[in-house]
Amino acid sequence: MHSGIIVFTAIVYLLLLFAVAWWGDRRAAAGRARISRPGVYALSLAVYCTSWTFFGSVGVAARDGLSFLAIYLGPILVFVFAPGFIERLIRHAKAERITTVADFIGSRYGKNPSVAALATVIAIVGTVPYIALQLKAISTSVASLVAHYSATLEMPPLFSDLALLVATVLGIFAVLFGTRHADATEHQDGLVLAVAMESLVKLTAFLAVGLWATFVLFEPGELWNAALASPRVLASFQGGIGGHFIASLGLSALVILLLPRQFHMTVVENRTRHEIRRARWLFPLYLVVINLFVVPIAVAGLITLGPSVDADLYVLSLPLSQGQDALSLVAFIGGLSAATAMVIVASVALSIMISNDLVLPWLLKRRDHAVDPTRDETRLILNVRRSAIFVVVFLGYGYYRYAGAGSGLASIGLLSFAAIAQLAPPFLAGLYWKGANARGATAGLIAGIIGWAWTLLMPALLRGQAIDATAVTAGADPAAAPLLDPLLYGCLVSLSANIFFLVVGSLSRKATPLERIQAAVFASSDVGPAAGVRRTRAGVSIRELKATIARYLGSDRTERSFRSFAEAEHRTIDDDDTADSATIRFSEQLLAAAIGSASSRLVLSLLFQRHADSSRSALQLLDDASEALQYNRDLLRIALEQVDQGLAIFDADYRLTFWNRQFRDLVGLSSEFGQIGTPMTVVLDELIEAGEIDRPEYDTSFEVLTRPPALRQISLRRSGRVLEFRSNRMPEGGLVATVSDMTERVRRAAALREMNESLEERVRMRTGELTTANEELGKARLAADAANLGKTRFLAAAGHDILQPLNAARLYAAALEERSLGGQETEIAANIGSSLEAVEAIIGAVLDISRLEAGGMQAKIEDFPLDRLLRQIETDMKPLADEKAIALRFVRTGVSVRSDRNLLRRLIQNLVSNAIKYTRAGKVVVGVRHRTGGRIDVEIADSGIGIPADKLEAIYHEFVRLDEGSRTARGLGLGLSIVDRIARVLDHPIEATSEHGRGTRFRVTLPVADVTPVTAPQTALLPARAGLALAGTWVLCIDNEVAIREGMRVLLAGWGCEVEAYGSASEAIPDLGRRGIVPDIALVDYHRDEGTGLDAVTALRRVFGPELPVILVTADR
Repeated sequence: MHSGIIVFTAIVYLLLLFAVAWWGDRRAAAGRARISRPGVYALSLAVYCTSWTFFGSVGVAARDGLSFLAIYLGPILVFVFAPGFIERLIRHAKAERITTVADFIGSRYGKNPSVAALATVIAIVGTVPYIALQLKAISTSVASLVAHYSATLEMPPLFSDLALLVATVLGIFAVLFGTRHADATEHQDGLVLAVAMESLVKLTAFLAVGLWATFVLFEPGELWNAALASPRVLASFQGGIGGHFIASLGLSALVILLLPRQFHMTVVENRTRHEIRRARWLFPLYLVVINLFVVPIAVAGLITLGPSVDADLYVLSLPLSQGQDALSLVAFIGGLSAATAMVIVASVALSIMISNDLVLPWLLKRRDHAVDPTRDETRLILNVRRSAIFVVVFLGYGYYRYAGAGSGLASIGLLSFAAIAQLAPPFLAGLYWKGANARGATAGLIAGIIGWAWTLLMPALLRGQAIDATAVTAGADPAAAPLLDPLLYGCLVSLSANIFFLVVGSLSRKATPLERIQAAVFASSDVGPAAGVRRTRAGVSIRELKATIARYLGSDRTERSFRSFAEAEHRTIDDDDTADSATIRFSEQLLAAAIGSASSRLVLSLLFQRHADSSRSALQLLDDASEALQYNRDLLRIALEQVDQGLAIFDADYRLTFWNRQFRDLVGLSSEFGQIGTPMTVVLDELIEAGEIDRPEYDTSFEVLTRPPALRQISLRRSGRVLEFRSNRMPEGGLVATVSDMTERVRRAAALREMNESLEERVRMRTGELTTANEELGKARLAADAANLGKTRFLAAAGHDILQPLNAARLYAAALEERSLGGQETEIAANIGSSLEAVEAIIGAVLDISRLEAGGMQAKIEDFPLDRLLRQIETDMKPLADEKAIALRFVRTGVSVRSDRNLLRRLIQNLVSNAIKYTRAGKVVVGVRHRTGGRIDVEIADSGIGIPADKLEAIYHEFVRLDEGSRTARGLGLGLSIVDRIARVLDHPIEATSEHGRGTRFRVTLPVADVTPVTAPQTALLPARAGLALAGTWVLCIDNEVAIREGMRVLLAGWGCEVEAYGSASEAIPDLGRRGIVPDIALVDYHRDEGTGLDAVTALRRVFGPELPVILVTADR
């Protein structure tokens, strides 16, 4: 192979890289649609796979078996199990316009420039060895090719140090495509596309070598057998999981988002939540696929190549050893691709950090801004970044030449990981511990990097090697070396020191106001919009703010940003207006996109110094602005998030100005949705990308919702949910949109519609369906009434069993009374009977209430003359009134009413009874008053003791009796409770008015019957059966209660009857037949253990004839 081929191939590849990046930028500038942007984003994250992956993983596998997997398991675990954390990190970065990991940490700790600068230094220290690793991989791969073709290959003098040449070319590439905008938040589409392409190149190259080594160099299955027979292979793979593996796994998980290149690609270049969702599975899949052939290549190298060949170069040396020139060239390009992607992205990310957190703060503090306050600084920013790129790249080259030439690729990589891991404690503490402050972060970072240098870096510099199994650091306890892997030991020491000083330093002083504000912002899991309710004014005009910002972003970008801000705020911003807190906060974030949060704060403080007494006053003004904005944002977010509906407000151009979290969650939008100025079309675009709606639905929904007031239901295809969008016009233009989840309601409506459409199904299952529907609709009410309803049902069902013993006792008492014992015994028997009647009346009242509550008493509505019913009540109540010498008067009426005859009688009779009972002297009047609308009032008025006005509602409660009423008459306080329940059953409103001491008036409202009913003819009573004289009458008693049977026997025997009592008809019929007795009459209990009393009657009449007189006895009311 001629040397020109290697050089030509490398140059062509680098030119292709330039072309792809240029094409990507051109497409972005033209605004053309990006091809599979989520896929490009996910592939760009594979910049994590550097030459360490391409060359070094095979070397680690050849030396230590499966330990190479550790650095890939960490990222896989983070992306698979912590996507929410990644999304939260991106949300905060977008909201605060953060561009680097150092800016993120500095912004969290009160936008402290010292913290940001220290984080930047650590990032440089950790990344420079990593860049050296890439240059080493390129240099050694070229050297391997040179050594193999030494007889024919002579490198031109220009390419004698290819590492230096590649470093220069990569620096130029990074300058051209990574520093095109001063605003670091601007997406570098060409750079991202080039990195994604390199990910495919290195994956393809590695798979090509792996497939060749597994299936061509060895026959299928032969490699496995050869591995089992090779002592070198068995020795390499005999080790298990040790401290080195654990340390590597932990480090990779910690730094996957903290490495400058990974933070830049994952956070800064992210556009939508959909990209994160794609990367969640595609990036881990990439890591799995690229490592599929690591072990086969390592095993093939151990078997085929001698121990003199560097295991890190097996990917290149294996094809060379077999004369596979083309495959060797492919492997070389794969390694070159892996190295160049890392160097480009890392140098760009570090250049932004150096510019924003080291150089610009130093220049701003020393420059006299009064000389030319309008000077354009965008060129300065870009030049600083471009210079920083070359500085970083050549620092990596210098480290490679000085300290890294003899180290393994994996050793250099782990050294860099351990350094970057020092950023993890302040990074994670800033997100989860509000008490962490700048002092603690600074102390922790210093302690951590010193521990790293002492335990890990010094051995690499002094011994010419990085971390291996035998390195014992100068600062480590020698006794600890046999117990702990040096890498694990160094990580534990440095990170423990970092965490300890972070905690102690944070607790040593209180946080400043801005630190508290930023802690609240970063500790929140959600990022909401900033409101502008409480606005403080500064002595700076909008014109001055614009001029200051334009120096760093350019006039066009500044004017565009301020116009968007004014539209989002629904107000007009005049250049001569004084800046308020919202504008200051916006300006600070806008500047942060170009020069970092710490520098943006410094620039504005220098501006305010011209209007304030001191620098402290200027900083205080910024703190006040931030605090006011944060207060308003928190207040509004709390209020909006209490609303169940999703809410979003759009301006006249249908761009977002306000929203709540429910809106985003209900619609399933990405975390980036919510940036002020986001078009409404983004909502529908994301629904299309998620497969929830199609293009016709998109067009229709947008047209409907943008013509408020509007209502639109959208059925989501993938999730199956139904969302209802409502839009209404805002007073100043624009619209407010609300969204509700109608899924359950639509499902119920569909079920109801399905039920109505299927008639046969309705007929067969109507009872169950209606019961289910009623249970669902009245679930809340049923839950509250369940306990009370169970009680009433129990009492209603238990009525028969409760009254049975009382009936038996009354029978015995009646028997004693009728035997006319005379004297005191007769009086006692009468008293017992009276008491039992009172008890039965009380229990009957309770059971009546239970039946009414349980729905066991149904109204039988009919039309009937009211006067006849009142005459019956008058007849019943007259003796009671005469006994108390009270005048009882019923006014005649000719009206007919529509009601239940029996229930109405009980209702009015209870009211009349109460009136007589609580009237000491005077009269009780019952009459009818006609009303409009076909209704009448039945009024019961008395001259009794009256009811206090504050007790008129309580009298209807169970067992409620007024003090004066208790002294006037006996009772339990159940009468009016029954009246109230009967009135509700009949739907007859009842009203009471009273004047204490002068009487009470009850008014019952009834509907008048449409027509006067025809009186049914009276049925003549049959004459009494002859021969039924009680003396000598054979009476058959059937009751399953022994006490009842015996009570009947005693009472009837006292009347001269012949009594035969049995528990059932099946017992009575054979016994009476055997004795030849034919009963004259039968008394049969209705409730029985087996069947009912009607069944017993049928059996008796079948034997003794159908003319057998029967009395059916029951305790039911």
